[in-house]
Amino acid sequence: MVEPDPRRWQALAVVCVAFFMTVLDVSIVNVALPSIARSLHFSATGLQWVITAYAITFGGFLLLGGRTADILGRKRMFLVGVVVFSAASLVCGLATSTTMLVTARAVQGLGAAIVSPSTLSIITTAFEEGAERNKALGIWGAMGGSGAAAGVLFGGLLTKYAGWEWIFFVNVPVGALVLVVAPRVVRESRAPGERHGFDVVGAGSVTAGLALLVYAISKAPVDGWGDGLTIGLLIASAVLVAFFLVWESRVDGPLMPLSIFRIRTLAAANAVGVLLGASVFANFFLLTLYVQNVLHYSALKTGITFLATAGTTVVVAGLAQWLTTKVGPRIVMALGLALSTAGLVWYAQIRVHGTYVHDLLPGYLLVGFGLALSFIPVSVAALAGVGPRDAGLASGLLNTSQQVGGAIGVAVATSVAVSHATHLLRGGSSPAAALTSGYALAFWVVAGISAAAVVVALGFVRDAEVVGEEEPVEAFG
Repeated sequence: MVEPDPRRWQALAVVCVAFFMTVLDVSIVNVALPSIARSLHFSATGLQWVITAYAITFGGFLLLGGRTADILGRKRMFLVGVVVFSAASLVCGLATSTTMLVTARAVQGLGAAIVSPSTLSIITTAFEEGAERNKALGIWGAMGGSGAAAGVLFGGLLTKYAGWEWIFFVNVPVGALVLVVAPRVVRESRAPGERHGFDVVGAGSVTAGLALLVYAISKAPVDGWGDGLTIGLLIASAVLVAFFLVWESRVDGPLMPLSIFRIRTLAAANAVGVLLGASVFANFFLLTLYVQNVLHYSALKTGITFLATAGTTVVVAGLAQWLTTKVGPRIVMALGLALSTAGLVWYAQIRVHGTYVHDLLPGYLLVGFGLALSFIPVSVAALAGVGPRDAGLASGLLNTSQQVGGAIGVAVATSVAVSHATHLLRGGSSPAAALTSGYALAFWVVAGISAAAVVVALGFVRDAEVVGEEEPVEAFG
């Protein structure tokens, strides 16, 4: 038996800091967009690329990043990802043109796609499956669950007091610290066994397919779901992903051995991951718009409101980890998703002249509990029964599921909110009333997505595979 890594807790702290940094950058930009637009003279349609460029490369390269870590070394790829992410962050802050910022954001997303699955696979290989790994994943899950909310808070603070550039500059010293400490505490690991070369065709097809998918659904709210370009991109994405699956079933040494989906709970956890990502990303997106566009909160005040969710998620993470170890992920996951659904239903009651205490705080607290009680068991379930060879693959799959789900959720929520608000405006409603009604309807749709995740969790997640009643499945057996 391999001896436990004596520095595994220090390694956990380091990789969690890096992971938190990548999650933060998904939402930290949102409240700074008006300032960025004024400073760099973005057009109304071009501004979305500050978000979309990051999302495309982050979502598109996650699977490749996870498998590359398995093959070339998880510690090595983690450090490469931190270097790429930090350097791109510096360029983002120094950007003097729209092209410079958007390009740097795309490179930043590539770095995040290498870092995120590497962090999870390092944890998986450093901690034995069971209570100790669940505790580690609980801490990791708290970072992910609170990162989106904390991003809005930090974005507001930095934009208000330091300028929008500092939402990017702040990553540089953090990344430098990680690069100094990580080589001393993170142990190198890679997939055992012989390799038959790198699956270039599989890597190219799935990366292109996922990138096109994220691009298409990010553009759909602007161009329309029935637009010829949108439909063409979605078809091209489907063809590439289908080709990838066929190729993986036939090639020696595949990038993603399809046998990993024999672990039913892993497959179910990734399905939940798609729905969870869709509801969480859309939730924070809609809330930010409502608070700023209807309640007219400043960037700083908007960020502070999200402290209730971020703080609750961190506090409840310990309970979520304990419950997951005691009763298994299935019930805990379903409970967390149900609480998040309740929070979304609460948000669907928003008013034009809403108040923080009545219209927002109960939802913030419900979602805070829900995030901790869902992210952590989903992470545990997605890695249950996975052998050492496929830790990076499983990590990349979960991150991909959540990122692609997030892109879909934001696109669907935006389409619903904008189309409904536009219809009401044409009927004579005031802008505030139309926007509020549009956001409320979108919250109902997102609540439906979250409720579907509850059904999937209860119906398909199997606790037996998590507590070790079945042998780990090695994809390269």
